[in-house]
Amino acid sequence: MNNTKLMTKKIIDNITNVILGKEHEIQLSIIALLCNGHLLIEDVPGVGKTILARSIAKSTGCKFSRIQFTPDLLPSDVTGVTIYKQQTGDFEFHAGPIVSEIVLADEVNRATPKTQSALLEAMEENQITVDGNTHYLPTPFMVIATQNPIEYEGTFPLPEAQLDRFLIHINLGYPTPAQEINIMDSQQSQHPLESLTAVTTPEEIQELQKFTRNIYVDPLVKQYIVDLVNATRSHENIYLGASPRGSLALMRSAQAYALLEGRDFVQPDDVKILAFPTLGHRIIIDPSAHIRGIDNAQIIDELIGRVRVPGDRARGSN
Repeated sequence: MNNTKLMTKKIIDNITNVILGKEHEIQLSIIALLCNGHLLIEDVPGVGKTILARSIAKSTGCKFSRIQFTPDLLPSDVTGVTIYKQQTGDFEFHAGPIVSEIVLADEVNRATPKTQSALLEAMEENQITVDGNTHYLPTPFMVIATQNPIEYEGTFPLPEAQLDRFLIHINLGYPTPAQEINIMDSQQSQHPLESLTAVTTPEEIQELQKFTRNIYVDPLVKQYIVDLVNATRSHENIYLGASPRGSLALMRSAQAYALLEGRDFVQPDDVKILAFPTLGHRIIIDPSAHIRGIDNAQIIDELIGRVRVPGDRARGSN
């Protein structure tokens, strides 16, 4: 476990050379990668969403591609096209930018629902279908999607089915004044991203993903996860609660968090830390609760306080 902790720490430390003052958000991003999941970053322009995606790709040695989502983007612009070669009489597949290891779907909510749906098969099944032919995606494979929460004109909000496919949802937020000065200092002569080098390989990331799946989760901790998710389905201020995919996302992310901490088992506190990043975007709040100023974070915090924590039999619990 010490080797895996050192490896993940090396990745996080490498990214913090570029993204200053956001270690928790970087940690959540790496958790999504370790779980073979996908990341949704929702924040205002200029806070480092694209730089974070590029830093993850560079640090892990993964192939990176970027898709700029616009209203006129077509599904074939994402997945690729099959072209007839007159010289050979054969059809040849030309892969789109989705065929990569780290894929940045920039401003994903600016594309039409038809184009957004081109991501669904890739995110869920690690494959794409073009002209009836299936093409498998490389491993590791991770979609990092960004969207601006302020500008709604000319956008197409992601449907619940697509939001549910993102393992983790984060907000980077503005830096503190001291952090902003450090950012200016670090970029005065050149951008630190230019000198960033890989500290792991894609093959090592695959090994870390295998380790993550083998982290022990006590049956009582699993019950705690299910109780938390079930509580979202019966809360008076929630119109639609989290699905079983939410339970799986919370368990897997808690496993990855335990790996980052150098443990081979999940603690109930791990579940509490990951509850909002994994469940917050999977619930729909009742409109009347929105009017009263209640948000997703408040409800998740309330549920964490309301749902009973497992007893001593869960390894690592108090």
